[in-house]
Amino acid sequence: MAGMADYREDVERLHGLQALTDAALAHLDLEQLLASLLLRTRELLGVDTCAVLLLDEEANELVARAAVGIEEEVERGVRIPVGRGFAGRVAAGRAPVILDDVEHADVLNPILREKGIKSLLGVPLLVSDEVIGVLHVGSLSGRSFGRDDVELLELVAMRVALAIERARLHEEVRLLDRLKANFVAIASHELRTPATAVYGVLTTLERRGDELTPEVRDQLLRTGVEQGERLRRLLEELLDLSRLDSGAIKVDPKPLVVRTVLEQIARLALAPGTPVSFDVPVELAAVADRLVIDRVVSNLLSNAARHGEPPFRVSAEQQDRHLRITVSDEGAGVPEELRSRLFERFAPGADTGSSGLGLAIARLYARAHGGDIVYDPLDRGARFQLILPQG
Repeated sequence: MAGMADYREDVERLHGLQALTDAALAHLDLEQLLASLLLRTRELLGVDTCAVLLLDEEANELVARAAVGIEEEVERGVRIPVGRGFAGRVAAGRAPVILDDVEHADVLNPILREKGIKSLLGVPLLVSDEVIGVLHVGSLSGRSFGRDDVELLELVAMRVALAIERARLHEEVRLLDRLKANFVAIASHELRTPATAVYGVLTTLERRGDELTPEVRDQLLRTGVEQGERLRRLLEELLDLSRLDSGAIKVDPKPLVVRTVLEQIARLALAPGTPVSFDVPVELAAVADRLVIDRVVSNLLSNAARHGEPPFRVSAEQQDRHLRITVSDEGAGVPEELRSRLFERFAPGADTGSSGLGLAIARLYARAHGGDIVYDPLDRGARFQLILPQG
């Protein structure tokens, strides 16, 4: 009879695992998914509480994301450093941890004692052998979690981890789809404006050219050239974005004399006679990709000429094993309300003459080189700094 009872218990647990797997497959929204999985996990193991903490890699902390029977963990935004406390030890050790007596154990989360939890069992959530969080269950009465409980919770954790990863990937795909749709819509709008202007100029010249005064013809031609240049520049920027997004641009660092390169870039990026000074040692050399420096610095100089005020200044130095190239001007600077979106695609600028892609592309080039661009607000003017690693 005992053997039959054990058999029935195993069957029930298998059915419970199957129900949990079905729940994991039924939800793509992470919140709904976790709520459903935790309820079924609590029922499957016959426990009072169940919680999932997910890893915040940047802070190296576990963040309470969903809980049943111990909802306060989520409500209070509990965060546990990896390596400390109960959940932190589970994540750091990448192995199950059992606390038969919570009252006399090392736990950081005061809610565990506040709720009167007597015993705890926690296991890591692993995806491709990487810890993404911790799943733990608790009992309000003293309980000795055994090997069968550990193995069952590990099986549950495998399914929970895969379900979380699946839900995250689904969210990322949805976000990328939204970004793609927005990008196409905005890009189409940006292209339409100069294309319509060029078409209008050419149509007018073709249909009414003989009727126009020389002054009007000259004005139309200037407008056509300006809008054609705007269209060419936008198409080039979109092509750059496409290459950067697909990883088609390969960075090829080579030795170069920094001042010579920067002077050449400035001559092409700024109109003749534009006041610009260089605070760059003649002997300063670096190992960097010329194309990256060209794309970034020319964009920063053009941006300064469009939105700032002269005099413009370019400086460079080697500091902390990084090449730092700075472009500054004496204009009004970037309005505070725009700074948080400064490097976003199609971010609004001070006028409508730019596409809003330049700074986004410049940052992508810098990051492809392992560096970055930062904006430093000044009392007067704007200052952007390109930072590239050296050695």
